[in-house]
Amino acid sequence: MAQVIRRAYKYRFYPTTEQADLLNRTFGCVRLVWNKALAERTRRYTDEGKSTSYVDTAKWLTAWKRDPELAFLCEVSNVPLQQCLRAQQNAFTNFFAKRAGYPRFKSKRKSRRSATFQNNAFTFRDGALKLAKTAEPLSVVWHRPLPPGAEPSTVTVSQDGAGRWFVSLLVEETVAALPGTEAVVGIDAGLTHLVTLSTGEKVANPRHERADRRKLAKAQKDVSRKVRGSANRDKARARVARIHARIADRRRDHLHKLSTRLVRENQALAIEDLSVRNMLGNHCLARAIGDASWSQLRSMLEYKSGWYGRELLLVDRWFPSSKLCSAPGCGHMNDMVPLNVRSWRCPRCGTLHDRDVNAAKNILAAGLADR
Repeated sequence: MAQVIRRAYKYRFYPTTEQADLLNRTFGCVRLVWNKALAERTRRYTDEGKSTSYVDTAKWLTAWKRDPELAFLCEVSNVPLQQCLRAQQNAFTNFFAKRAGYPRFKSKRKSRRSATFQNNAFTFRDGALKLAKTAEPLSVVWHRPLPPGAEPSTVTVSQDGAGRWFVSLLVEETVAALPGTEAVVGIDAGLTHLVTLSTGEKVANPRHERADRRKLAKAQKDVSRKVRGSANRDKARARVARIHARIADRRRDHLHKLSTRLVRENQALAIEDLSVRNMLGNHCLARAIGDASWSQLRSMLEYKSGWYGRELLLVDRWFPSSKLCSAPGCGHMNDMVPLNVRSWRCPRCGTLHDRDVNAAKNILAAGLADR
């Protein structure tokens, strides 16, 4: 069965000097409008007890553009400024629904540099993408084609900490479900092995961050030795950002390949509903857990399962998957199985268990039982 989904295609591009200057000014204006609107929203509620809607913030934006001191807001496209106000409205909606925390102010150095253009602020014809107020199309590296006949509804331009420019095109795409299969799998997340499957397969943990840890530490030490506010400090900080970008790119690529393979090969996938945020409170394991990026893997499994007609089964995080014997007809549960115990023999049925494979089998059984 086919379904229509909204999917973003991300590409790298290389702006001209004029385009880079315009986009940098656009990022600055977006940050300024977000911060001014957030400050005014907060003040208005604190002092006057009034709520604020998107229409109110849009009127403030019009007034700000008439202020001679903020005349530079008229030099960039108005659409990204309006879009940032819509994003702020969504942020407050999520806050009041208790799905997120209170919106924060944007920082020049730490916040994501991005701007979103609606289809009235760009043109896309014959593979050429041109943004509002630019004289020529962007030099985009089209490393993979868009779906046939796709018409982008929004375009988001961003720049990461390493100075790389990206453009993300949101399109509607028809995705067909994969052919059905009888295969099901339980997935146990770990650190020694990234995941262990109920089939007995163990996927190695690449440990991308640890592989570049020495290089990263040296680059960070170089930053600490530079004078604050100097050009040399900015260059050193860029080197750190490039190392982080390399780590993130390699990790993301590996997780995409793994999640795609698991979804293609199995009709149902059972995983534990882990609270990774709470687990990061363990200072002995936080760095390794962050490097494994279990949350990112789960997110990929969730949306890919939805796309391709697969079923993702979530098992309660308190389920004793490691302590329970998975042998048919046994079900014995140990009182304690410490992390350093990698295999154990069931005292009831005598089965010798690999800790991770046994946990994956129990996760699969619990997921199928709750379908």
